[in-house]
Amino acid sequence: MTEDILHQIGTIARALDSIANIEFKDINLSRGQYLYLVRIYEEPGIISDHLASILNVDRTTAARSIQKLVKENLVSKEKDDKNKKIRHLYVTNKGRELAKFIQKENIYSNEMALNGLSSVERDELRNLLQVVEENVSENWNFVKNGGKRTY
Repeated sequence: MTEDILHQIGTIARALDSIANIEFKDINLSRGQYLYLVRIYEEPGIISDHLASILNVDRTTAARSIQKLVKENLVSKEKDDKNKKIRHLYVTNKGRELAKFIQKENIYSNEMALNGLSSVERDELRNLLQVVEENVSENWNFVKNGGKRTY
């Protein structure tokens, strides 16, 4: 049943998010901001609209989180050479060290969550979840842009 699958995915996501929030409490990052930091680390020069898109959040939410990271000196904004309205995002040295720590936690959490699955099962799960992610992202964009879902 689809609802059961989504329930399980939600439970897993909330549990891992709660663990991360507890473990990252000492590094002064509030709920979910570590995701922004790592994505900026992985894609230096990314712009906030693209970051919001890959995280499936609205631009206002992304802007608030980015501003907090800038204030904490974890991220810097640099003007685009051609379009002065565009700001590219980069991690600072402090942000880079923190992003590396967060990635270590992510690797640990992945291994813990996938414990007991063979490499074939892991690949199958990854492929299936990629389809689910694409479906949800497509639906998110539809709703975000004013679309109404019919139930």
